[in-house]
Amino acid sequence: MGLTVDALITEISCEVVGDTALHITGVGTLDKAGPTELAYVADKENRKKLSASRAGAVVVNRDLAADLSDEAAERTLIFVEDAQGTFLAMLARLRPPRARRQVGISDKAHIDSSAQIGKNVNVHPGAYVGEDVVIGDDCDLLPGVCVSDGCHIGNRVTLHPRAVLYPDIEIGDDVIIHAAAVVGADGFGYRFIDGRHERIPHFGSVRIENDVEVGACTTIDRAVIGETVIGEGTKLDNLVIIAHNCELGKHNIMVSQVGMAGSVTTGDYVVCAGQVGIADHVHLGTGCTLGPKSGATKDIPAGETYIGAPAQPVVETMKAVMSQKKVPEMRKQLRSLERQVAKLTSLLQDSTGGDNNTQEAAA
Repeated sequence: MGLTVDALITEISCEVVGDTALHITGVGTLDKAGPTELAYVADKENRKKLSASRAGAVVVNRDLAADLSDEAAERTLIFVEDAQGTFLAMLARLRPPRARRQVGISDKAHIDSSAQIGKNVNVHPGAYVGEDVVIGDDCDLLPGVCVSDGCHIGNRVTLHPRAVLYPDIEIGDDVIIHAAAVVGADGFGYRFIDGRHERIPHFGSVRIENDVEVGACTTIDRAVIGETVIGEGTKLDNLVIIAHNCELGKHNIMVSQVGMAGSVTTGDYVVCAGQVGIADHVHLGTGCTLGPKSGATKDIPAGETYIGAPAQPVVETMKAVMSQKKVPEMRKQLRSLERQVAKLTSLLQDSTGGDNNTQEAAA
């Protein structure tokens, strides 16, 4: 099992210092890789950890090559322009993904007679495909998938086990929807009438554009009217909630447990870190970033980085945090000042009282 360094660098533009005959049996991080395993260094921070690593071979960004002569004696170094990308390419050769199973249309799946299914599609046992569904070429519907009536799915789409598409959902090409994700459920909308919460019906749909990935257990609600939109190239992590009528731009990144209230809009290349919450009707400008656990209650300008709850520019938030760290010291200083003021006040009162006694005696 495994490959030599020489075999791994075939067709890769690189410079190697060390033993190219070294047999690589696996991969690991710098702190865990062993003498027959491959790791990588792509930044200065990890460069500092290299000397303590036991990795037998390391892929290194070429711009970090200086002063590594001592390391070359300990291990094989592979210098490339993009260490992470090269490492991932080598990993794919060492641990190739399982081949796509060709199961065709399982007789244990339910396929409505009105459904249109493209070429080279796999529908696994237990999958459900409803009325008037259109599925493109080279798609995979894994066990337990539910594609409800009227859905349109593009080419090369993968729906992992238990993914659910409610009726009339539109999915573009090259989309991945992971296990137990739900697309097109009604949004959380109610009117309070006569002491009761009356459900607002949702007549809209969801449109997911090309090259989108939806994480496991993520939910994308359908619009009240119109569409909830996930823009091209956007990636949603696990456990993300996108509410009704949200419209996300292209190439957004939403990390786990991000929650968007209704009618949030975003520009392109927006990043929301873990557990970010966004209030309804807020707009996130193109290229902005919200730090972990931020709460956005108003629009975020394009290109800005905000953090905190409520979210503020990162510089202002950091100043506030640093100020809070000084509070214990400030309290000590305040108590000391209070004692000094009390002492001075007492001395002043004694001094004033002494003068009055003197005046009374003289009278």
